[in-house]
Amino acid sequence: MQTVPFTLAGTRLDALGSGALWWEERRILCVSDLHLGKSERVARRKGTTLPPYDTRDTLLRLENDLRQTNASTVVCLGDSFDDLEAADALSDAERLWISRLQAGRQWIWIEGNHDPGPVEFGGSHLAEFPLPPLTFRHIAKPGKSGEISGHYHPKVRIQTRLRSISRPAFLFDSDRVILPAYGTYTGGLRSTDEALDGLMRNEARAIVTGQVPRLVPMPRQIKPASSSSGR
Repeated sequence: MQTVPFTLAGTRLDALGSGALWWEERRILCVSDLHLGKSERVARRKGTTLPPYDTRDTLLRLENDLRQTNASTVVCLGDSFDDLEAADALSDAERLWISRLQAGRQWIWIEGNHDPGPVEFGGSHLAEFPLPPLTFRHIAKPGKSGEISGHYHPKVRIQTRLRSISRPAFLFDSDRVILPAYGTYTGGLRSTDEALDGLMRNEARAIVTGQVPRLVPMPRQIKPASSSSGR
């Protein structure tokens, strides 16, 4: 299993190439923004038909991460379902698949902006999950420390030998880590966007997802030489 280790609030964490976060000491696997049922929601709201395989692909990758880590706890950081109707529309086979993944594990659903309130799946449903020295929540809160969140679907652009490509990425500094979106069909927000650039400290770094995850400097906004970031 290829990982990139880093430390947050004195705690060792490992970023997996899949976009999941592994806290080995606690045997916690954390994923964010699964957006299960997105193809159904897009068809329902926009009339656009996407290949309806996103939920199965996402669950297959999650199953693989659980097999490799043997996690005893799973924390889903919100927007686990593309909306509440999408959660209701999952097939019986997909519901059974989720139940199988939950079996024998503590499973925590953090509420997101796409799926506020409990959904009809087993596990605990929380607004946020404090587990000192860390806190799991959907959206980062400025001024907080030891924070694990998602919501923004961060991406970074990297240069390969042949071309420049954009990839989902973890962003982390001494205060927080923001996870990439785990779900299939999810878009992303570039790390240079003001929302992310303003949240992360100057020393922030990125971990690019993929078969072999890579640690790189976090791409930032290009500021005039006379300006100050204030952090």
